[in-house]
Amino acid sequence: MTALVEMVRALRDVTKAEAIAVVNRDGGIVAADLPRNVSQETFSIMCAAILGAGMTAATELGHAAPHRVLLESNDVTVVIQEIGRRAMVVLVVPPERVVSDLDSAISRFAQAAAKDVD
Repeated sequence: MTALVEMVRALRDVTKAEAIAVVNRDGGIVAADLPRNVSQETFSIMCAAILGAGMTAATELGHAAPHRVLLESNDVTVVIQEIGRRAMVVLVVPPERVVSDLDSAISRFAQAAAKDVD
């Protein structure tokens, strides 16, 4: 098991996430801890597309590209946040988890993982 996979699993434990993935900008899985019934390929490609669409929308309006996209529904919150220049981390957490409470764990993970994804 690689160090990055171990970090992904540790982040999942700390955040109580249902699923976590590190995805490159092209939508490829770098490391993941996803439920067995989830297509890793579809999940990673869609997450990369969502962050990319947010970047395009913001820059078309003359704003800086976002570093994070949140998707919130009644039963889940999906956090897609860049880590380094070439990747993003995706966390799927219950809606009762306050995203600001996850910030320090995500930040620590991003700093530690950046060398593995850049």
